[in-house]
Order: sequence, then structure tokens, then C-alpha cells
Amino acid sequence: MQYVYILLCNNGNTYVGCTSDLKERFNRHNKGYVPSTKSNLPVKLLFYCAFHDKIKAFHFEKYLKSGSGRAFMNKRLY
Repeated sequence: MQYVYILLCNNGNTYVGCTSDLKERFNRHNKGYVPSTKSNLPVKLLFYCAFHDKIKAFHFEKYLKSGSGRAFMNKRLY
């Protein structure tokens, strides 16, 4: 499975990512091992969804990082 997830950082910003091991990736974020979120700890998991297809997961992650994807995310996912 591939997971697309949204984190809420301590500064109020969101972070969108994709992983095959959500629990491990979330722990890495909170331990400061991920440069993108390291300075805004702790992070909180707002949303995740699972995909059987890795390519579809990456496409959804890319969409959520786009302008229309951010609007969708803000209105519908949390």
C-alpha cells in the first residue's frame, strides 16, 4: 500500500507526503529527521488515504500540492 498524508505543522502550515510505511514516516517527522518539517515540530496527522497503485498515490500527492489541490484539501479533507 502507498499512503498519501497531510500533516499540520506547529507553525500552522500543512505538509503533504507519500510513503509506504505511514507509521514509520510519521515517527521520522516527529523525531526531526525530515528536513521539511524539522523546524516546525511537533506535527499532527490530519488526513491520510491508502492506494494499491503507487503511481496513483504519487499523482494524488502531486495534485494536493497544486493550487486547485490545496483548495480541495482545505475545503474537503480537514
